Amino acid sequence: MEEKRKHKRLDLIVSVELERLDEDGITTLKYTHVNVTDISRAGIGFTTNQELGVGTYYDTKIQIWTKEVVNAVIEIVRCTKGEDGLFHYGCQFIGMTDTDALKIDIYQIFNDIK
Repeated sequence: MEEKRKHKRLDLIVSVELERLDEDGITTLKYTHVNVTDISRAGIGFTTNQELGVGTYYDTKIQIWTKEVVNAVIEIVRCTKGEDGLFHYGCQFIGMTDTDALKIDIYQIFNDIK
């Protein structure tokens, strides 16, 4: 199968906190922890036991391998429920500083060297 992604996905053992962003700026879900399955400059995949809506937005704090925290806004674009009872999500980054995106790029470089 041909890879259609612009950015290589990386396996990453990190913690992520999500905070729901609503149209009126009120948060409705305080910090849900998820398990990251992969990450790239374009987006992130994760699993959680929480059901989150496709098309919703979250402010995220992603603690990367260096223990630095990357702040980003994500949009959930895909959701499937696995046989394990967990929800598997695909999200795209819609707001991230160039500095934080560079941190993911640097991780990819080190990961490719291994």
